Amino acid sequence: MATTAIGVGIGVGGGVLLGNSKCFRKTQQLSISKTSLVSVSEIGFVTSQLSGIRISYNPPKPLSAPFSPALQPVIARRICPFTGKKANRANKVSFSNHKTKKLQFVNLQYKRVWWEAGKRYVKLRLSTKALKTIEKNGLDAVAKKAGIDLRKK
Repeated sequence: MATTAIGVGIGVGGGVLLGNSKCFRKTQQLSISKTSLVSVSEIGFVTSQLSGIRISYNPPKPLSAPFSPALQPVIARRICPFTGKKANRANKVSFSNHKTKKLQFVNLQYKRVWWEAGKRYVKLRLSTKALKTIEKNGLDAVAKKAGIDLRKK
């Protein structure tokens, strides 16, 4: 077995030896200089010392601004902001007494409520239980107890 200066040689059985692997194709040897031999296959591809080696360089991107997460849309959850009521997990019972899980959602309604301190209407999404509480105690008292700022609504 004869190896050349660039790592290409003839292996046993007529294949081309590249590093530790062996490729079996019919090849011809061309001498380019006295110290190196290059193997050219029937198709005309030249095998080199760097065949099979992947060289890549990805420079790091400069940070122009500190990272900030993308804005996500506000999802209207099925929870009353005034009373904290949310869905209840219950069983749906069939005639044969077969039970399957289901959710009993809160009765949420969009309602325009007059806010006396702000002298304007406030559009709220609240449960019917919260609506009855607001009629009894007043909007300011219920919003204060729930920790809701009506100026933002």
